[in-house]
Amino acid sequence: MTHPEDAWTSRFAGLARLPADLRADLVRRARVVNVPAGATVFAPGQRAENLLLLLAGTVRVQQCSASGREVFLYRVNAGESCVLTTACMLSHESYRAEGIAETDVRAVMIPRRAFDDLAARSAGFREFIFAAWSERIVELFALIDDMVSGQMDARLARRLLDLAQGDVVYATHQVLGKELGTAREVISRILAEFQRRGWIEQARGEIRLKARAGLERLARSTGER
Repeated sequence: MTHPEDAWTSRFAGLARLPADLRADLVRRARVVNVPAGATVFAPGQRAENLLLLLAGTVRVQQCSASGREVFLYRVNAGESCVLTTACMLSHESYRAEGIAETDVRAVMIPRRAFDDLAARSAGFREFIFAAWSERIVELFALIDDMVSGQMDARLARRLLDLAQGDVVYATHQVLGKELGTAREVISRILAEFQRRGWIEQARGEIRLKARAGLERLARSTGER
């Protein structure tokens, strides 16, 4: 499927503001790829050779600890770039985490040579890169703060709100436990309490949000305890 020259650049505010000649150069040098659900997008030890910009789907970025436990870092959603890839390309370092396509993914790949060239030539392109970087770094610090605070009920409430598609979260207790760095049994116990309060209903592989206000109050309560 072909796209008008600037179709995908309009999905990213920073790129849409680039001068027409730079935008055309970027489109010419980039390529659109499709990645099936479950595929490894990048893995530890690999070199970062393309900046990843998602047009559709989600990529889960996670790291494996020395004990073998998977530690969830963040998701890249449609309209976002992968900040780990950006960091590796800027530092010329290899990946230390892996990216897994959670769904079928459609993405733009900007080769390293084009990335380096545009970063050197265009203040607008550099602003686009570092704006995405700054936003994700703030989120990662919030994740670290959550893990240190140990307030699992508030963390789970926030995660449910973040993952909800409409009013439904498609995730198992085990997946939620992995993302929050705790045991499935802990998640099950907290969800049972949420259900007792009337905030959610549970079915196999999904959680339906019935009273967002309660979850939102709990999600905001971290700093108030």
